[in-house]
Amino acid sequence: MAMEVTFLGTGTSMGIPMIGCSCATCSSLDPRDKRLRTSVWIHYNDKHVIIDSGIDFRQQALEQRIPSIDAVLFTHHHVDHIFGLDELRPINFLQNKTVIAYGTAQTKEHLKRVYPYVFEGHNCSSDVLKIEYRIFDTTPFKIDDLEIIPIPLFHGELPVMGFRLGSFAYCTDVSRMPKESYELLRDLDVLVLGALRNSPHPTHFTLSEAVEEARNINAAKTYFVHMSHELRHKKMLQQLPVNMAPAFDGLKISL
Repeated sequence: MAMEVTFLGTGTSMGIPMIGCSCATCSSLDPRDKRLRTSVWIHYNDKHVIIDSGIDFRQQALEQRIPSIDAVLFTHHHVDHIFGLDELRPINFLQNKTVIAYGTAQTKEHLKRVYPYVFEGHNCSSDVLKIEYRIFDTTPFKIDDLEIIPIPLFHGELPVMGFRLGSFAYCTDVSRMPKESYELLRDLDVLVLGALRNSPHPTHFTLSEAVEEARNINAAKTYFVHMSHELRHKKMLQQLPVNMAPAFDGLKISL
């Protein structure tokens, strides 16, 4: 199955440039150093799936001309991954389509707290986002004929999920992988892996940690995402192994 992946955003929760910062990355003229919040758009056959709907989703969808959304896969409930959910309303209104949202039971509880009107019907029905929320655990599931394999991960002490779709896997916001998850990441053509910065962080891989994990997983190609302003695109390209690279907003890959 032919599949195209577009990186909608590759930055950390504060985005790049950061408000009030004039560091070398935030003031860089290299467009690859401008990073919206991390998310990807997957287009296969006539289906459109996004992984996470973050704060920048409206801007991302307009810039990349996303024509529709059939499903959202949520990795976890942090604000930079869920605060664009309400931007899916035009899909409801213009295309008369209910968007399917896939997430864990824990993510659903946080979404209900943030979006009570969606789950409890507090507003006029014509104004309310229409989603069908489907809970998954570690069992593979399908969106039509595309199999989704959940990948258990840890974001600090918080359990989160990555996803494998064919020979492509997406693992952002991760600081530790359970042993069993490595088996689910064998024989990949493309791995997307979070790499926050050079200095240590309690809930994210550093760049050097991410490189080591990428070596262990041994995908044909690894792209790093969720990068902070400590990391310059050009410098990373010069330092990383030949089968690894920083992703950038708007990058498209075909599998």
